[in-house]
Order: sequence, then C-alpha cells, then structure tokens
Amino acid sequence: MLEACEHDMKKYDALMHDLEDALQQNTPENLRVNFEALSPEELIDYIVSHHHSFVKKALPHIRLHLQKTESKHGLRHPLLREILRQFDQLSIELENHMFKEEEILFPRIRKINEFFVSGKDYDHLFNVRMVSDPISLMMKEHEIAGSLMAIIHKLTDNYQAPNDACNTFFLTYHELREFEADLHQHMHLENNILFPKAKVMIDKMVAQA
Repeated sequence: MLEACEHDMKKYDALMHDLEDALQQNTPENLRVNFEALSPEELIDYIVSHHHSFVKKALPHIRLHLQKTESKHGLRHPLLREILRQFDQLSIELENHMFKEEEILFPRIRKINEFFVSGKDYDHLFNVRMVSDPISLMMKEHEIAGSLMAIIHKLTDNYQAPNDACNTFFLTYHELREFEADLHQHMHLENNILFPKAKVMIDKMVAQA
C-alpha cells in the first residue's frame, strides 16, 4: 500500500513551497550576473552569500528527505540506501571544503588582492604560495565532490523517481537535481573565474618583485 502523502496535494504543495524557499538563491537574476566583471572580493562575497549559504541550508533538508524516502521505499528500491550513503559523504566533503575556503583561502585571496590593488610590497608580508597551494587543494576537492555528485546522478537515473514514488520521493529527487545544478555553478565560479583571477594577481606580483 502506497503512502497517503501520494494523494495529499496540499502536503505536496507545502513541501514544494519549502523547497522553493531553500532554493531561492537560484533565481534568474543571479544567473544574469556578469561574473567575469566582478573583482575577486565581489566574487568571494557572491560565492559565500549565495552558494555556500545555499549548500548549508540544503544539506540538512535533502538529508532528512532522503532518510524518510529510504525508510519508506528502501525495501522496494534498495539503491536509496547507497544514494543516502553517497550524499552523507558529499555533505562531509562540502562542509569541510567550505570551512577551509571561508577560514583560510578566501581571506588570503582578499589579502593578496589588497596587496595587488594597493601596489604594496608583499615580499616580507605574504608568501604567494599561501594562496596558490590552497587553490590547488580546493580544485582537487571540487573533483571529489563532483565525482560523488555524479554517482548520485547515476544512482537516481538522472533524478527520475519510480512510478510508485510518493510526494516526498519526488521532492527529494527534485532537490538533488537543483543541488547538482547549484554545485556545478558554484565550482565553475571558483575553478574558472575566481581562482584564475587570483593566479593572475600572483603571477604579476611575482614578476614585479
């Protein structure tokens, strides 16, 4: 017998409303931002306020819905247990990753941007490897997170819920799809825009030293 929530559209609408609140960072306005034109400081502010904030809010929501879905449908859909396991690993990776960015790398990029803009001599104040080495590490961690997300994508069959899915099941897969989209943009902004901007500053400062 399928769960009663499958037929309770009011409950489904409420769940979808909660999801939209959690995903409000992914608005068309944000997608129209000219990220290439932003300074490193502005990019960091955007990444933290939009993507890091989104991830911190979304992780417990999705985890709760995955757990509920696995407990109700796990016998008929045993892959749900592995999806939950992979998501838990992804959560650990992202939480540690964001902490290191916010507490270590991003402040250092802000500092090197300060030196670059002001033209101050940085030789006795700042070692550029304090930025370049963490950038390399963060990019490797992006690969790990991307691989875990790809496994979840495959295990969910591109987030296609089965025919016997209840509303929470559908909601969970929708959340995962939105989470993956946000993660891709998040990593793109860092790998392809913020980090290259930081490396350009480092190279110019080293050349002028």
